[in-house]
Amino acid sequence: MQQLIQTLQRIDKKGYKAYNDIKGTYTFSDFHLHLDHIQADPYASPSRARVVLKRKALGLGAECDQTDARRIATIDFFANRLQHELHKRNGRIGIVIDGPGQEVLDRTAVVLHQNDIDIRLSIHLPARGRTILGKQAIDRLTRDLPDVVIKAVKEFNKSALMKQLELADQQEAIRHFLKENNYVTFIANGSVLPRKSGISNKPLEGDQVVPFQSPSSLEVEIDIPHRSTVKGMALKQGVNIIVGGGYHGKSTLLEAIERGIYNHREKDGREFVITNDSAVKVRAEDGRSVESVNISPFISNLPVQKDTRTFSTENASGSTSQAANIIESLEAGASCLLIDEDTSATNFMIRDARMQALVAKEKEPITPFIDKVKTLYDEHRVSTVLVVGGAGDYFDVADTVVMMEEYRPHDVTQKAKEIAKRYGSERNKEAGTTFGEVTPRTVVTDSFQARKGKKEKVSGKGRTTIMYGKDIIDLSGVEQLIDHSQTNAIANMIRYACKNIGQTASLSAILDFLEREVSEKGLDVLSPFAGKHPGDMAKPRRTEIAAAINRHRKLKIK
Repeated sequence: MQQLIQTLQRIDKKGYKAYNDIKGTYTFSDFHLHLDHIQADPYASPSRARVVLKRKALGLGAECDQTDARRIATIDFFANRLQHELHKRNGRIGIVIDGPGQEVLDRTAVVLHQNDIDIRLSIHLPARGRTILGKQAIDRLTRDLPDVVIKAVKEFNKSALMKQLELADQQEAIRHFLKENNYVTFIANGSVLPRKSGISNKPLEGDQVVPFQSPSSLEVEIDIPHRSTVKGMALKQGVNIIVGGGYHGKSTLLEAIERGIYNHREKDGREFVITNDSAVKVRAEDGRSVESVNISPFISNLPVQKDTRTFSTENASGSTSQAANIIESLEAGASCLLIDEDTSATNFMIRDARMQALVAKEKEPITPFIDKVKTLYDEHRVSTVLVVGGAGDYFDVADTVVMMEEYRPHDVTQKAKEIAKRYGSERNKEAGTTFGEVTPRTVVTDSFQARKGKKEKVSGKGRTTIMYGKDIIDLSGVEQLIDHSQTNAIANMIRYACKNIGQTASLSAILDFLEREVSEKGLDVLSPFAGKHPGDMAKPRRTEIAAAINRHRKLKIK
Protein backbone atom coordinates (compact mmCIF):
# COMPACT_ATOMS: atom_id res chain seq x y z
CA MET A 1 0.00 0.00 0.00
CA GLN A 2 2.85 2.38 0.78
CA GLN A 3 4.16 2.01 -2.75
CA LEU A 4 0.75 3.08 -4.09
CA ILE A 5 0.72 6.12 -1.80
CA GLN A 6 4.22 7.13 -2.85
CA THR A 7 3.36 6.83 -6.54
CA LEU A 8 0.21 8.92 -6.14
CA GLN A 9 2.18 11.57 -4.24
CA ARG A 10 4.75 11.65 -7.04
CA ILE A 11 2.21 12.11 -9.85
CA ASP A 12 0.04 14.62 -7.96
CA LYS A 13 -0.90 17.57 -10.21
CA LYS A 14 0.62 15.92 -13.29
CA GLY A 15 -1.26 15.20 -16.50
CA TYR A 16 -3.94 12.51 -16.31
CA LYS A 17 -1.97 9.95 -18.31
CA ALA A 18 0.51 9.71 -15.44
CA TYR A 19 -2.16 7.72 -13.57
CA ASN A 20 -1.00 4.80 -15.71
CA ASP A 21 1.99 4.54 -13.35
CA ILE A 22 -0.23 3.04 -10.63
CA LYS A 23 -1.26 0.03 -12.73
CA GLY A 24 -0.27 -3.15 -10.90
CA THR A 25 -0.83 -5.13 -7.69
CA TYR A 26 -0.69 -3.80 -4.12
CA THR A 27 -0.83 -5.63 -0.81
CA PHE A 28 -3.10 -4.28 1.92
CA SER A 29 -3.49 -5.76 5.39
CA ASP A 30 -6.72 -7.59 4.49
CA PHE A 31 -6.59 -8.01 0.71
CA HIS A 32 -4.68 -7.60 -2.53
CA LEU A 33 -5.66 -4.73 -4.85
CA HIS A 34 -5.13 -5.26 -8.58
CA LEU A 35 -5.40 -2.12 -10.69
CA ASP A 36 -5.90 -3.86 -14.04
CA HIS A 37 -6.90 -0.99 -16.30
CA ILE A 38 -6.37 2.73 -15.87
CA GLN A 39 -8.64 5.08 -17.75
CA ALA A 40 -6.73 7.18 -20.27
CA ASP A 41 -8.87 10.25 -19.76
CA PRO A 42 -11.09 11.58 -16.93
CA TYR A 43 -14.05 11.44 -19.32
CA ALA A 44 -13.40 7.86 -20.46
CA SER A 45 -14.86 4.70 -18.96
CA PRO A 46 -13.65 4.29 -15.36
CA SER A 47 -10.59 2.34 -14.30
CA ARG A 48 -11.08 -1.34 -13.49
CA ALA A 49 -9.81 -2.93 -10.30
CA ARG A 50 -10.05 -6.22 -8.42
CA VAL A 51 -9.96 -6.80 -4.68
CA VAL A 52 -8.98 -10.35 -3.71
CA LEU A 53 -9.46 -11.77 -0.22
CA LYS A 54 -8.78 -15.23 1.22
CA ARG A 55 -11.90 -17.31 1.74
CA LYS A 56 -10.43 -19.01 4.78
CA ALA A 57 -9.89 -15.69 6.54
CA LEU A 58 -13.54 -14.81 5.90
CA GLY A 59 -14.88 -18.21 6.93
CA LEU A 60 -16.31 -18.95 3.48
CA GLY A 61 -16.27 -22.72 3.37
CA ALA A 62 -17.46 -25.32 0.89
CA GLU A 63 -21.08 -24.65 1.85
CA CYS A 64 -20.97 -21.48 -0.28
CA ASP A 65 -20.49 -23.27 -3.59
CA GLN A 66 -21.48 -26.88 -3.03
CA THR A 67 -24.20 -26.32 -5.66
CA ASP A 68 -24.33 -23.86 -8.53
CA ALA A 69 -27.39 -22.19 -7.01
CA ARG A 70 -25.49 -21.64 -3.76
CA ARG A 71 -22.47 -20.24 -5.60
CA ILE A 72 -24.66 -17.72 -7.42
CA ALA A 73 -26.46 -16.84 -4.18
CA THR A 74 -23.09 -16.13 -2.53
CA ILE A 75 -22.04 -13.92 -5.45
CA ASP A 76 -25.32 -12.02 -5.19
CA PHE A 77 -25.01 -11.67 -1.42
CA PHE A 78 -21.62 -9.96 -1.52
CA ALA A 79 -22.36 -7.91 -4.65
CA ASN A 80 -25.50 -6.63 -2.96
CA ARG A 81 -23.66 -5.80 0.29
CA LEU A 82 -20.97 -3.92 -1.61
CA GLN A 83 -23.55 -2.05 -3.65
CA HIS A 84 -25.43 -1.09 -0.48
CA GLU A 85 -22.25 0.10 1.24
CA LEU A 86 -21.24 2.18 -1.79
CA HIS A 87 -24.73 3.69 -2.13
CA LYS A 88 -24.55 4.84 1.50
CA ARG A 89 -21.74 7.13 0.38
CA ASN A 90 -23.98 8.64 -2.35
CA GLY A 91 -21.39 8.02 -5.06
CA ARG A 92 -19.01 10.61 -3.62
CA ILE A 93 -16.07 8.19 -3.47
CA GLY A 94 -16.29 7.31 -7.17
CA ILE A 95 -16.30 3.53 -6.71
CA VAL A 96 -18.95 1.38 -8.40
CA ILE A 97 -19.80 -2.31 -8.52
CA ASP A 98 -22.07 -4.00 -11.03
CA GLY A 99 -24.62 -4.67 -8.34
CA PRO A 100 -27.73 -6.85 -8.55
CA GLY A 101 -31.40 -5.99 -8.77
CA GLN A 102 -34.23 -8.12 -7.40
CA GLU A 103 -33.24 -11.17 -9.46
CA VAL A 104 -30.25 -13.30 -8.47
CA LEU A 105 -27.87 -13.64 -11.42
CA ASP A 106 -24.48 -15.21 -12.01
CA ARG A 107 -22.28 -12.19 -12.68
CA THR A 108 -18.61 -11.23 -12.96
CA ALA A 109 -18.86 -8.60 -10.19
CA VAL A 110 -17.88 -11.25 -7.62
CA VAL A 111 -16.19 -14.57 -8.34
CA LEU A 112 -15.60 -17.44 -5.94
CA HIS A 113 -12.34 -19.27 -6.57
CA GLN A 114 -11.23 -22.32 -4.61
CA ASN A 115 -9.24 -20.26 -2.11
CA ASP A 116 -10.20 -16.64 -2.86
CA ILE A 117 -13.12 -14.31 -3.35
CA ASP A 118 -12.47 -11.89 -6.22
CA ILE A 119 -14.38 -8.58 -6.25
CA ARG A 120 -14.46 -6.49 -9.43
CA LEU A 121 -14.92 -2.72 -9.18
CA SER A 122 -14.96 0.35 -11.41
CA ILE A 123 -13.12 3.36 -10.00
CA HIS A 124 -13.22 6.95 -11.19
CA LEU A 125 -9.79 8.42 -10.50
CA PRO A 126 -10.11 12.05 -9.33
CA ALA A 127 -8.93 14.98 -11.41
CA ARG A 128 -9.46 18.69 -11.94
CA GLY A 129 -9.89 18.89 -15.67
CA ARG A 130 -7.05 16.66 -16.85
CA THR A 131 -4.84 17.31 -13.82
CA ILE A 132 -4.37 14.49 -11.31
CA LEU A 133 -5.66 15.08 -7.79
CA GLY A 134 -3.21 12.80 -6.02
CA LYS A 135 -4.32 13.46 -2.43
CA GLN A 136 -7.95 12.67 -3.26
CA ALA A 137 -6.80 9.52 -5.08
CA ILE A 138 -4.89 8.42 -1.97
CA ASP A 139 -8.05 8.85 0.10
CA ARG A 140 -10.13 6.97 -2.45
CA LEU A 141 -7.84 3.99 -2.90
CA THR A 142 -6.24 3.60 0.53
CA ARG A 143 -9.00 4.77 2.89
CA ASP A 144 -12.44 4.72 1.27
CA LEU A 145 -11.91 1.47 -0.64
CA PRO A 146 -10.60 -0.54 2.34
CA ASP A 147 -13.40 0.85 4.51
CA VAL A 148 -16.04 -0.38 2.05
CA VAL A 149 -14.40 -3.79 1.71
CA ILE A 150 -14.12 -4.27 5.47
CA LYS A 151 -17.73 -3.29 6.17
CA ALA A 152 -19.29 -5.14 3.23
CA VAL A 153 -17.12 -8.25 3.06
CA LYS A 154 -14.97 -8.78 6.12
CA GLU A 155 -17.72 -7.89 8.59
CA PHE A 156 -20.55 -9.69 6.79
CA ASN A 157 -23.37 -11.32 8.74
CA LYS A 158 -22.83 -15.08 8.48
CA SER A 159 -26.39 -15.94 9.47
CA ALA A 160 -27.71 -13.64 6.71
CA LEU A 161 -25.51 -15.41 4.15
CA MET A 162 -26.69 -18.80 5.37
CA LYS A 163 -30.30 -17.64 5.08
CA GLN A 164 -29.70 -16.68 1.44
CA LEU A 165 -28.04 -20.04 0.75
CA GLU A 166 -30.99 -21.87 2.29
CA LEU A 167 -33.40 -19.84 0.16
CA ALA A 168 -31.43 -20.92 -2.92
CA ASP A 169 -31.81 -24.55 -1.81
CA GLN A 170 -35.57 -24.06 -1.46
CA GLN A 171 -35.91 -22.43 -4.87
CA GLU A 172 -33.98 -25.25 -6.51
CA ALA A 173 -36.17 -27.81 -4.74
CA ILE A 174 -39.25 -26.16 -6.24
CA ARG A 175 -37.65 -26.16 -9.70
CA HIS A 176 -36.94 -29.87 -9.32
CA PHE A 177 -40.54 -30.48 -8.24
CA LEU A 178 -41.89 -28.69 -11.32
CA LYS A 179 -39.79 -30.80 -13.69
CA GLU A 180 -40.53 -34.07 -11.93
CA ASN A 181 -44.28 -33.44 -11.84
CA ASN A 182 -44.84 -31.81 -15.25
CA TYR A 183 -45.67 -28.29 -14.10
CA VAL A 184 -44.59 -25.10 -15.86
CA THR A 185 -44.85 -22.61 -13.00
CA PHE A 186 -45.54 -22.25 -9.28
CA ILE A 187 -46.77 -19.15 -7.41
CA ALA A 188 -46.62 -19.48 -3.63
CA ASN A 189 -49.43 -18.35 -1.38
CA GLY A 190 -48.58 -15.00 0.16
CA SER A 191 -46.51 -13.86 -2.81
CA VAL A 192 -46.64 -10.16 -3.68
CA LEU A 193 -46.78 -9.94 -7.46
CA PRO A 194 -47.32 -6.21 -8.22
CA ARG A 195 -44.27 -3.97 -8.36
CA LYS A 196 -43.87 -0.56 -6.75
CA SER A 197 -44.08 1.31 -10.07
CA GLY A 198 -43.42 0.99 -13.78
CA ILE A 199 -39.79 2.02 -13.21
CA SER A 200 -39.16 0.05 -10.02
CA ASN A 201 -38.88 -3.71 -9.75
CA LYS A 202 -39.28 -3.66 -5.98
CA PRO A 203 -42.47 -5.09 -4.47
CA LEU A 204 -45.54 -2.96 -3.92
CA GLU A 205 -46.08 -2.06 -0.27
CA GLY A 206 -48.96 -0.79 1.83
CA ASP A 207 -52.64 -1.52 2.35
CA GLN A 208 -53.33 -1.92 -1.37
CA VAL A 209 -51.24 -5.10 -1.58
CA VAL A 210 -53.27 -8.27 -2.20
CA PRO A 211 -51.18 -11.34 -1.29
CA PHE A 212 -51.52 -14.19 -3.77
CA GLN A 213 -53.75 -17.08 -2.71
CA SER A 214 -54.14 -20.16 -4.87
CA PRO A 215 -57.57 -21.55 -5.67
CA SER A 216 -57.88 -24.85 -3.84
CA SER A 217 -58.29 -26.86 -7.05
CA LEU A 218 -54.89 -25.72 -8.35
CA GLU A 219 -53.04 -25.72 -5.03
CA VAL A 220 -50.06 -28.00 -4.46
CA GLU A 221 -47.86 -28.50 -1.42
CA ILE A 222 -44.12 -28.89 -1.96
CA ASP A 223 -41.59 -30.26 0.50
CA ILE A 224 -38.59 -27.93 0.65
CA PRO A 225 -35.41 -28.00 2.76
CA HIS A 226 -34.88 -25.87 5.87
CA ARG A 227 -38.66 -25.61 6.46
CA SER A 228 -41.53 -28.02 6.14
CA THR A 229 -43.53 -27.16 3.01
CA VAL A 230 -44.70 -24.33 0.79
CA LYS A 231 -48.17 -24.15 -0.77
CA GLY A 232 -49.32 -22.33 -3.86
CA MET A 233 -50.77 -22.50 -7.35
CA ALA A 234 -49.08 -24.73 -9.92
CA LEU A 235 -50.00 -24.79 -13.60
CA LYS A 236 -49.61 -28.07 -15.43
CA GLN A 237 -47.91 -28.45 -18.78
CA GLY A 238 -50.30 -27.90 -21.67
CA VAL A 239 -52.42 -24.87 -22.58
CA ASN A 240 -53.06 -22.46 -19.70
CA ILE A 241 -55.25 -19.39 -20.18
CA ILE A 242 -55.37 -16.36 -17.86
CA VAL A 243 -58.52 -14.22 -18.17
CA GLY A 244 -60.18 -11.40 -16.25
CA GLY A 245 -61.27 -7.80 -16.49
CA GLY A 246 -58.93 -4.93 -17.22
CA TYR A 247 -56.65 -3.92 -14.32
CA HIS A 248 -57.47 -7.06 -12.32
CA GLY A 249 -53.96 -8.54 -12.50
CA LYS A 250 -53.77 -10.72 -15.63
CA SER A 251 -50.61 -9.17 -17.04
CA THR A 252 -49.13 -8.77 -13.55
CA LEU A 253 -49.46 -12.52 -13.03
CA LEU A 254 -47.90 -13.25 -16.42
CA GLU A 255 -45.03 -10.83 -15.74
CA ALA A 256 -44.33 -12.56 -12.43
CA ILE A 257 -44.36 -15.92 -14.22
CA GLU A 258 -41.96 -14.71 -16.92
CA ARG A 259 -39.55 -13.35 -14.28
CA GLY A 260 -39.84 -16.63 -12.37
CA ILE A 261 -37.17 -18.09 -14.65
CA TYR A 262 -34.76 -16.29 -12.28
CA ASN A 263 -34.41 -16.79 -8.54
CA HIS A 264 -35.35 -13.72 -6.50
CA ARG A 265 -33.95 -12.41 -3.26
CA GLU A 266 -35.68 -12.68 0.10
CA LYS A 267 -38.57 -10.24 0.74
CA ASP A 268 -38.93 -9.56 -2.97
CA GLY A 269 -42.47 -10.94 -2.85
CA ARG A 270 -41.68 -13.23 -5.78
CA GLU A 271 -38.99 -15.36 -4.15
CA PHE A 272 -41.29 -18.38 -4.43
CA VAL A 273 -42.60 -17.61 -7.90
CA ILE A 274 -40.73 -20.25 -9.86
CA THR A 275 -41.05 -20.95 -13.59
CA ASN A 276 -39.46 -23.57 -15.81
CA ASP A 277 -36.19 -21.91 -16.80
CA SER A 278 -36.73 -22.52 -20.52
CA ALA A 279 -40.04 -20.64 -20.67
CA VAL A 280 -39.90 -17.79 -23.21
CA LYS A 281 -42.01 -14.65 -23.51
CA VAL A 282 -42.91 -13.97 -27.15
CA ARG A 283 -44.67 -11.01 -28.71
CA ALA A 284 -45.21 -9.20 -31.98
CA GLU A 285 -42.18 -7.14 -32.94
CA ASP A 286 -42.95 -5.00 -35.96
CA GLY A 287 -39.91 -3.93 -37.97
CA ARG A 288 -37.42 -6.56 -36.82
CA SER A 289 -35.36 -8.47 -39.35
CA VAL A 290 -35.90 -12.19 -39.93
CA GLU A 291 -33.45 -14.47 -41.72
CA SER A 292 -34.33 -17.85 -43.25
CA VAL A 293 -36.86 -18.95 -40.63
CA ASN A 294 -39.40 -21.66 -41.42
CA ILE A 295 -42.61 -19.88 -40.42
CA SER A 296 -44.75 -22.19 -42.57
CA PRO A 297 -46.50 -23.71 -39.52
CA PHE A 298 -48.21 -20.31 -39.21
CA ILE A 299 -47.84 -18.51 -42.54
CA SER A 300 -47.88 -19.88 -46.08
CA ASN A 301 -49.15 -19.06 -49.57
CA LEU A 302 -47.94 -15.47 -49.47
CA PRO A 303 -48.55 -13.26 -52.50
CA VAL A 304 -45.85 -13.45 -55.21
CA GLN A 305 -45.24 -17.04 -54.03
CA LYS A 306 -42.68 -16.08 -51.37
CA ASP A 307 -41.33 -19.23 -49.70
CA THR A 308 -42.16 -19.17 -45.99
CA ARG A 309 -40.06 -22.27 -45.28
CA THR A 310 -37.00 -20.00 -45.50
CA PHE A 311 -38.65 -16.68 -44.78
CA SER A 312 -36.52 -13.53 -44.72
CA THR A 313 -37.41 -9.88 -44.36
CA GLU A 314 -35.78 -6.69 -43.12
CA ASN A 315 -39.10 -5.30 -41.89
CA ALA A 316 -41.37 -7.95 -40.40
CA SER A 317 -45.04 -7.25 -39.78
CA GLY A 318 -46.69 -7.96 -36.45
CA SER A 319 -47.87 -11.42 -37.52
CA THR A 320 -44.68 -12.52 -39.31
CA SER A 321 -42.50 -11.25 -36.45
CA GLN A 322 -44.55 -13.15 -33.87
CA ALA A 323 -44.46 -16.30 -35.97
CA ALA A 324 -40.68 -15.96 -36.32
CA ASN A 325 -40.26 -15.27 -32.60
CA ILE A 326 -42.10 -18.49 -31.75
CA ILE A 327 -40.21 -20.67 -34.23
CA GLU A 328 -36.85 -19.19 -33.20
CA SER A 329 -37.69 -19.83 -29.54
CA LEU A 330 -38.49 -23.46 -30.32
CA GLU A 331 -35.23 -23.81 -32.24
CA ALA A 332 -33.35 -22.45 -29.20
CA GLY A 333 -34.99 -24.98 -26.87
CA ALA A 334 -38.03 -23.26 -25.34
CA SER A 335 -40.35 -25.60 -23.43
CA CYS A 336 -43.09 -23.08 -22.72
CA LEU A 337 -44.36 -19.94 -24.47
CA LEU A 338 -45.61 -16.97 -22.45
CA ILE A 339 -47.91 -14.72 -24.48
CA ASP A 340 -49.96 -11.63 -23.65
CA GLU A 341 -52.79 -10.78 -26.01
CA ASP A 342 -52.02 -7.07 -25.49
CA THR A 343 -48.58 -7.39 -27.12
CA SER A 344 -49.60 -9.82 -29.84
CA ALA A 345 -50.73 -9.32 -33.41
CA THR A 346 -54.51 -9.74 -33.42
CA ASN A 347 -54.65 -11.49 -36.79
CA PHE A 348 -51.95 -13.90 -35.64
CA MET A 349 -53.85 -14.93 -32.51
CA ILE A 350 -57.31 -15.61 -33.99
CA ARG A 351 -59.67 -15.15 -36.96
CA ASP A 352 -63.29 -15.10 -35.86
CA ALA A 353 -66.20 -16.59 -37.80
CA ARG A 354 -67.25 -13.32 -39.40
CA MET A 355 -63.77 -12.63 -40.74
CA GLN A 356 -63.53 -16.21 -41.98
CA ALA A 357 -66.80 -15.73 -43.84
CA LEU A 358 -65.63 -12.50 -45.44
CA VAL A 359 -62.02 -13.50 -46.23
CA ALA A 360 -61.81 -17.09 -47.43
CA LYS A 361 -59.04 -19.29 -46.07
CA GLU A 362 -57.39 -19.60 -49.48
CA LYS A 363 -56.99 -15.80 -49.45
CA GLU A 364 -55.56 -15.69 -45.91
CA PRO A 365 -51.94 -16.87 -45.53
CA ILE A 366 -51.98 -16.80 -41.70
CA THR A 367 -52.96 -19.85 -39.67
CA PRO A 368 -53.82 -18.32 -36.28
CA PHE A 369 -52.15 -19.45 -33.09
CA ILE A 370 -55.43 -20.74 -31.65
CA ASP A 371 -55.40 -23.50 -34.28
CA LYS A 372 -51.79 -24.52 -33.54
CA VAL A 373 -51.49 -24.25 -29.77
CA LYS A 374 -52.74 -27.80 -29.05
CA THR A 375 -50.62 -29.54 -31.68
CA LEU A 376 -47.63 -27.49 -30.51
CA TYR A 377 -47.93 -29.24 -27.16
CA ASP A 378 -48.98 -32.63 -28.49
CA GLU A 379 -46.09 -32.89 -30.97
CA HIS A 380 -43.32 -30.80 -29.42
CA ARG A 381 -44.32 -30.84 -25.72
CA VAL A 382 -44.18 -27.04 -25.67
CA SER A 383 -46.71 -25.56 -23.27
CA THR A 384 -48.36 -22.14 -23.40
CA VAL A 385 -49.41 -19.65 -20.74
CA LEU A 386 -51.58 -17.07 -22.47
CA VAL A 387 -53.29 -13.92 -21.22
CA VAL A 388 -56.59 -13.44 -23.07
CA GLY A 389 -58.95 -10.52 -22.66
CA GLY A 390 -61.28 -10.72 -25.64
CA ALA A 391 -61.02 -14.07 -27.44
CA GLY A 392 -63.25 -16.58 -25.67
CA ASP A 393 -62.70 -19.11 -28.46
CA TYR A 394 -59.50 -20.04 -26.63
CA PHE A 395 -61.70 -21.79 -24.04
CA ASP A 396 -62.05 -24.61 -26.58
CA VAL A 397 -58.32 -25.38 -26.55
CA ALA A 398 -57.47 -24.59 -22.92
CA ASP A 399 -56.51 -27.24 -20.38
CA THR A 400 -56.72 -24.75 -17.50
CA VAL A 401 -58.43 -21.35 -17.27
CA VAL A 402 -57.52 -19.01 -14.41
CA MET A 403 -59.56 -15.84 -13.89
CA MET A 404 -57.99 -12.91 -12.06
CA GLU A 405 -60.45 -10.84 -10.04
CA GLU A 406 -59.02 -7.98 -7.98
CA TYR A 407 -55.62 -9.72 -8.07
CA ARG A 408 -57.12 -12.96 -6.75
CA PRO A 409 -56.97 -16.08 -8.97
CA HIS A 410 -59.97 -18.36 -9.50
CA ASP A 411 -60.03 -21.70 -11.30
CA VAL A 412 -62.82 -21.24 -13.86
CA THR A 413 -61.82 -24.10 -16.15
CA GLN A 414 -65.08 -25.98 -15.75
CA LYS A 415 -67.18 -22.86 -16.18
CA ALA A 416 -65.22 -21.84 -19.29
CA LYS A 417 -65.75 -25.30 -20.81
CA GLU A 418 -69.48 -25.11 -20.07
CA ILE A 419 -69.67 -21.68 -21.72
CA ALA A 420 -67.77 -22.97 -24.74
CA LYS A 421 -70.18 -25.90 -25.03
CA ARG A 422 -73.30 -23.78 -24.49
CA TYR A 423 -72.46 -21.03 -26.95
CA GLY A 424 -70.37 -23.07 -29.34
CA SER A 425 -68.09 -21.49 -31.90
CA GLU A 426 -68.99 -20.69 -35.45
CA ARG A 427 -65.37 -20.34 -36.54
CA ASN A 428 -63.69 -23.12 -38.51
CA LYS A 429 -60.37 -24.57 -37.48
CA GLU A 430 -57.83 -23.48 -40.07
CA ALA A 431 -54.98 -25.91 -39.40
CA GLY A 432 -54.42 -29.55 -40.12
CA THR A 433 -53.71 -32.26 -37.58
CA THR A 434 -49.98 -31.49 -37.23
CA PHE A 435 -48.03 -28.46 -36.07
CA GLY A 436 -45.32 -28.51 -38.70
CA GLU A 437 -41.56 -28.67 -38.78
CA VAL A 438 -39.11 -26.62 -36.72
CA THR A 439 -36.19 -26.42 -39.13
CA PRO A 440 -32.66 -26.11 -37.70
CA ARG A 441 -30.50 -23.44 -39.32
CA THR A 442 -26.76 -23.06 -39.91
CA VAL A 443 -25.19 -19.70 -39.04
CA VAL A 444 -22.36 -18.22 -41.10
CA THR A 445 -20.15 -16.74 -38.40
CA ASP A 446 -18.56 -14.05 -40.56
CA SER A 447 -22.00 -12.41 -40.55
CA PHE A 448 -20.67 -10.80 -37.39
CA GLN A 449 -17.81 -8.37 -38.02
CA ALA A 450 -16.44 -7.08 -34.73
CA ARG A 451 -14.02 -4.53 -36.17
CA LYS A 452 -14.82 -0.86 -36.34
CA GLY A 453 -11.79 0.74 -37.92
CA LYS A 454 -8.59 -0.80 -36.57
CA LYS A 455 -10.11 -2.08 -33.33
CA GLU A 456 -12.82 -4.47 -32.26
CA LYS A 457 -15.86 -2.71 -30.82
CA VAL A 458 -18.19 -5.17 -29.13
CA SER A 459 -20.29 -4.27 -26.10
CA GLY A 460 -23.74 -3.89 -24.67
CA LYS A 461 -25.21 -0.41 -24.44
CA GLY A 462 -27.87 -0.54 -21.79
CA ARG A 463 -30.26 -3.47 -21.58
CA THR A 464 -31.65 -3.31 -25.11
CA THR A 465 -28.74 -2.60 -27.47
CA ILE A 466 -25.60 -4.40 -28.62
CA MET A 467 -22.90 -2.50 -30.50
CA TYR A 468 -21.16 -5.05 -32.72
CA GLY A 469 -18.49 -3.46 -34.89
CA LYS A 470 -20.36 -1.02 -37.10
CA ASP A 471 -23.71 -2.70 -36.47
CA ILE A 472 -26.45 -2.26 -33.88
CA ILE A 473 -28.53 -5.18 -32.60
CA ASP A 474 -31.86 -4.07 -31.12
CA LEU A 475 -33.09 -6.26 -28.25
CA SER A 476 -35.96 -4.05 -27.08
CA GLY A 477 -38.47 -6.81 -27.88
CA VAL A 478 -36.65 -9.42 -25.75
CA GLU A 479 -38.55 -8.98 -22.50
CA GLN A 480 -36.83 -11.56 -20.29
CA LEU A 481 -33.46 -9.87 -20.75
CA ILE A 482 -33.43 -7.92 -17.49
CA ASP A 483 -29.92 -6.59 -16.87
CA HIS A 484 -27.52 -4.52 -18.98
CA SER A 485 -24.71 -6.85 -17.93
CA GLN A 486 -26.53 -9.77 -19.56
CA THR A 487 -26.59 -7.76 -22.78
CA ASN A 488 -22.86 -7.11 -22.48
CA ALA A 489 -22.27 -10.82 -21.89
CA ILE A 490 -24.27 -11.73 -25.01
CA ALA A 491 -22.15 -9.35 -27.10
CA ASN A 492 -18.99 -11.03 -25.80
CA MET A 493 -20.50 -14.49 -26.27
CA ILE A 494 -21.18 -13.86 -29.94
CA ARG A 495 -17.61 -12.65 -30.46
CA TYR A 496 -16.22 -15.63 -28.54
CA ALA A 497 -18.27 -18.12 -30.55
CA CYS A 498 -17.32 -16.55 -33.87
CA LYS A 499 -13.62 -16.82 -32.99
CA ASN A 500 -13.73 -20.37 -31.68
CA ILE A 501 -16.41 -22.38 -33.46
CA GLY A 502 -15.47 -22.22 -37.14
CA GLN A 503 -16.96 -20.62 -40.24
CA THR A 504 -20.37 -22.26 -39.95
CA ALA A 505 -22.30 -24.00 -37.19
CA SER A 506 -25.90 -24.78 -36.41
CA LEU A 507 -27.53 -22.30 -34.07
CA SER A 508 -28.11 -25.04 -31.49
CA ALA A 509 -24.43 -26.06 -31.69
CA ILE A 510 -23.38 -22.45 -31.04
CA LEU A 511 -25.67 -22.24 -28.01
CA ASP A 512 -24.49 -25.61 -26.69
CA PHE A 513 -20.85 -24.54 -27.11
CA LEU A 514 -21.37 -21.27 -25.23
CA GLU A 515 -23.28 -22.93 -22.39
CA ARG A 516 -20.55 -25.55 -22.04
CA GLU A 517 -17.69 -23.03 -22.07
CA VAL A 518 -19.30 -20.76 -19.47
CA SER A 519 -20.31 -23.71 -17.29
CA GLU A 520 -16.77 -25.11 -17.27
CA LYS A 521 -14.71 -21.90 -17.26
CA GLY A 522 -17.01 -19.16 -15.98
CA LEU A 523 -18.07 -15.90 -17.60
CA ASP A 524 -14.48 -14.61 -17.47
CA VAL A 525 -13.62 -16.87 -20.43
CA LEU A 526 -15.61 -14.52 -22.68
CA SER A 527 -13.41 -11.52 -21.94
CA PRO A 528 -10.37 -10.57 -24.04
CA PHE A 529 -8.70 -9.41 -20.79
CA ALA A 530 -7.45 -12.76 -19.49
CA GLY A 531 -6.63 -12.78 -15.79
CA LYS A 532 -7.91 -9.23 -15.28
CA HIS A 533 -11.19 -7.46 -14.60
CA PRO A 534 -13.28 -8.88 -17.46
CA GLY A 535 -15.83 -6.09 -17.63
CA ASP A 536 -19.36 -6.23 -16.26
CA MET A 537 -21.23 -9.34 -17.38
CA ALA A 538 -24.16 -11.40 -16.10
CA LYS A 539 -25.17 -14.78 -17.42
CA PRO A 540 -28.00 -14.84 -19.99
CA ARG A 541 -30.03 -17.86 -21.05
CA ARG A 542 -29.48 -19.58 -24.38
CA THR A 543 -32.82 -18.24 -25.63
CA GLU A 544 -31.70 -14.63 -25.18
CA ILE A 545 -28.36 -15.37 -26.88
CA ALA A 546 -30.31 -16.84 -29.79
CA ALA A 547 -32.60 -13.80 -29.83
CA ALA A 548 -29.59 -11.51 -30.28
CA ILE A 549 -28.13 -13.63 -33.08
CA ASN A 550 -31.50 -13.72 -34.83
CA ARG A 551 -31.94 -9.94 -34.64
CA HIS A 552 -28.61 -9.13 -36.28
CA ARG A 553 -29.60 -7.45 -39.54
CA LYS A 554 -26.57 -8.84 -41.38
CA LEU A 555 -27.11 -12.42 -40.23
CA LYS A 556 -26.36 -14.98 -42.92
CA ILE A 557 -27.82 -18.49 -42.88
CA LYS A 558 -26.32 -21.25 -44.99
